[in-house]
Amino acid sequence: MNDNERLLLGKKASWIGIIGNILLTSLKAIVGLLAGSTAMIADALHSGSDIISTIAVLHSIKISHQPPDEKHHYGHGKAESIVAKIVAIILFITAIGIGMSAYKSLKNPNLKPPESIAIWAALLSILVKEWMYRYTVSIGTKIQSQALIADAWHHRTDAFSSIAALIGITGAVMGFPILDPIAGLIVALMIMKAAFSIYWDAVTELMDTAPSQEIIHNIKKISLSIDGVKSVHKIRARKHGNQIYVDMIICVDRSITVEQGHYFAAQTKLAIFNSIDNIKDVVIHVDPYPLEEK
Repeated sequence: MNDNERLLLGKKASWIGIIGNILLTSLKAIVGLLAGSTAMIADALHSGSDIISTIAVLHSIKISHQPPDEKHHYGHGKAESIVAKIVAIILFITAIGIGMSAYKSLKNPNLKPPESIAIWAALLSILVKEWMYRYTVSIGTKIQSQALIADAWHHRTDAFSSIAALIGITGAVMGFPILDPIAGLIVALMIMKAAFSIYWDAVTELMDTAPSQEIIHNIKKISLSIDGVKSVHKIRARKHGNQIYVDMIICVDRSITVEQGHYFAAQTKLAIFNSIDNIKDVVIHVDPYPLEEK
């Protein structure tokens, strides 16, 4: 998949998320106010935060596809990880707001059960947000976008919060109004957990985390399959957004010319590019074989 296809898929998934969240936020806010449901209003705030985060994700996808420049020699691939951290912070702030609102309602001794229309709004939200999660996470996985996957989990936490809201609203309608704000508190805790997970994943990627051991093993296996490459050493790789940069050493017969050694390095680099997805660059240092003992 080339960069243009990746960008188009990412933009499409983001716009679907933005439009879907605007409609759901409006519906849940209106129903929550009319039905007098704390849990539904909390759920509407959660959906509203989804709009902000998805707009940020959309811009990060655009930025990450900008070519390298004088100030960013390795491109802008980490923009998505940065925005994933922002999404996590938005989620955490949203959770605090929802939790405080639910706590105030819980302390209110004159709790009134919400209207039953809130139940239908919660059911609709669960179905729509679960579909949005599945669609967005499939696209995010396909184009290997951490920001889009984080946004997908934002949709999933919204679906979970709607389930909690549904339980609380149903219980309140059946004569247990205290369940409505309790559901709001549960929603807040679930959002906080998701926020921490997303934030940690983003931090890990920004720390130049290596790709999986399977990819490292494949790089070595491919390199050793090249005629003229005697051994491979010090394979170092790091993730840069959805791309991977590789540094490594190959050893070639010490009796060959420099030109021949560079030819083997070029063949190795080409083989790695053709065999492993998302390799952005491979820097190969050539050493003589066998290595002399020091």
